[in-house]
Amino acid sequence: MQIVRFDAHGDSPRLGVLSGDQVVDINPLVGGAGPAPQGQLETLIGRWEELAPSVERAARSGNGGVPLGSARLRAPVPRPGQLVCMAGNYREPGRAEPAFNAFLKANTSVIGTGDTVELPDAEATVFHFEPELALVIRKRAGHLSPEEAMNHVFGYTQFIDVSARGLPGGFFLGKSWHTFAPLGPALVTADEVPQPNDLRIQLSVNSKVRHEYSTADMGRHVPYLLADLTRVLTLEPGDAVATGTHHVQLSPIQDGDRV
Repeated sequence: MQIVRFDAHGDSPRLGVLSGDQVVDINPLVGGAGPAPQGQLETLIGRWEELAPSVERAARSGNGGVPLGSARLRAPVPRPGQLVCMAGNYREPGRAEPAFNAFLKANTSVIGTGDTVELPDAEATVFHFEPELALVIRKRAGHLSPEEAMNHVFGYTQFIDVSARGLPGGFFLGKSWHTFAPLGPALVTADEVPQPNDLRIQLSVNSKVRHEYSTADMGRHVPYLLADLTRVLTLEPGDAVATGTHHVQLSPIQDGDRV
């Protein structure tokens, strides 16, 4: 299933599920538990085994759906407790096998599909938009083995790691500016993605494909990535983990570009 957050006709954002060319409101199924908006998603994740049949029936029926064209899709994971990003996780020509490296990106930088990234007035040498596969955690994950890692994944979504290169302060300050984390449009449940390391990632700028690669080229495939990551930190339900990008084909993004 494809979980979204949406609003229509100026309403507050709500949880929904995609059903063909409609969005079906599932807020009544989840209720108002937890501080909105992230709390509702975490409630859905925590009660997924109980709620999944009702969500699936809502998706199949499409009853009361809003036309997708009249809905504004928001980031499906609006404020992850941790937004963990992998650095250098792809095998690339002419480079050594990638070492394990990761960083935290400010969760306040998350925006949704159709929103605008604001390039800051800073002495950056270049702005890059790095397309990535991100996964969302289903249950608390610490000291995982690769064999058990996938049981802790709730689903997957699209992510762009926006970067201001050349600034002092390293990854965090170069990547955590307001609006630097476009995420979505949908959170696809893990059952629909049986092979996360057999996906094509593609980014277009002004309707021209500029960046394309396969998740098969990860240096650490998802189970091993999670095993290494959870040796260092504990992941909680609703946390997001961006799995890195292939740096070949990265090119500057400028004011006015549509990505």
